[in-house]
Amino acid sequence: MPDPRSAAGPRGARAEAVVDLAAVRHNVEVLTAAAPGAALMAVVKADGYGHGAVPVARAALDAGATWLGVCTLDEALELRGGGIGAPVLSWLHLPDEDFAPAIAAGIDLSVASRAHLAAVADGARRAGRPARVHLKVDTGLSRGGAVPDDWPDLLDDTAKAGAAGDCEVVAVWSHLAHADIPDHPMLDVQAARLTVAWQAAVDRGFAPIRHLANSAATLTRPDLHFDLVRPGIAVYGLDPLERPVSESPLRPAMTLSARVALVKRVAAGEGVSYGHAWTAETDTTLALVPIGYADGVPRRLNFGGRLRVLLGGRLRPVVGRVCMDQVVVDCGPVCGEATGGNPEGEIEVTVGDRAVLFGPGSSGEPTAQDWADELGTIHYEVVTGVHGRRVLRTVVDGPGVDGPGVDGPGVDGVCP
Repeated sequence: MPDPRSAAGPRGARAEAVVDLAAVRHNVEVLTAAAPGAALMAVVKADGYGHGAVPVARAALDAGATWLGVCTLDEALELRGGGIGAPVLSWLHLPDEDFAPAIAAGIDLSVASRAHLAAVADGARRAGRPARVHLKVDTGLSRGGAVPDDWPDLLDDTAKAGAAGDCEVVAVWSHLAHADIPDHPMLDVQAARLTVAWQAAVDRGFAPIRHLANSAATLTRPDLHFDLVRPGIAVYGLDPLERPVSESPLRPAMTLSARVALVKRVAAGEGVSYGHAWTAETDTTLALVPIGYADGVPRRLNFGGRLRVLLGGRLRPVVGRVCMDQVVVDCGPVCGEATGGNPEGEIEVTVGDRAVLFGPGSSGEPTAQDWADELGTIHYEVVTGVHGRRVLRTVVDGPGVDGPGVDGPGVDGVCP
């Protein structure tokens, strides 16, 4: 990971999410090795789970992925705009969206209903080429996908659209409800239902592939790999089985940090931040770090004093409430130039030092899984929640490499 005391970029980003593409490639190699008989689709929806869709997609393809998966048409077209020509599947749409630009760009489209198919066929006619469709069947998640009773009618309409030259069937697919519990009986039920739907498509004269496995099933259920696996969260090094970093073959790719803006001494009895939820028991030193809930640090994370940051070589507690723009770190009685010395030999904390909120955990910093455990949520929410114009995303290629940093919304600093 980048040196937590360094300030990346010529000006030094006040708040920064560093994304390590070497970790992404490592994770894709692990996933590819886990599914040697299947192609691999790296899911880069939600701007690559907050890591940057285009750079992550390129790294994943370099490491052996052959497909990419996204949620929306705009996300798919962003990949094409980034010069990526690999197969891309986009899977969540309203039936009144304009599918013509995506079809013209060679984007594969998921179809889950007759209304969606009709809209896709219309887009194909306007694009002047057949749409590549993945027919989605609901095998038990009860979200997207055609229910079994509607499947024959969807196949009928698809056959007519195919005969008219408006579509070609690439795949029959579905999504798992309990993949994080590898021996859950519902996995076998869903696989059987997918096979029934796929066989019905084959019996109609189609030649589709099958895909079902997400990250967890890619790593634990080789019988569910079929023709294509679709790992998402594991691409970013976050273990779908929530194993500790030390026990997982994956490497987290994102490190979130911010630079200290102010170091100050406060006396015993002084309250800190809104509501004085925390009061100094002794004279202490505080560091002000300019990152808050507007940037992806959940306000509820520090109720009870649970949030720690790696600062000055030590884990230190965030005290008081997480604010919209800032947090306060208790550095103890010996900290920084405000103390007039460092008699105990502790690493000093000074303005400009970098506080690491979460990262791979390799230097003792908290991880996204640690945050998720404290919040009672999943690490998906943690990394996708890092957002806003004020958090610079810096892309590096290997641990310990600092990107140059480029200020501005949605702009990545890229270090070759």
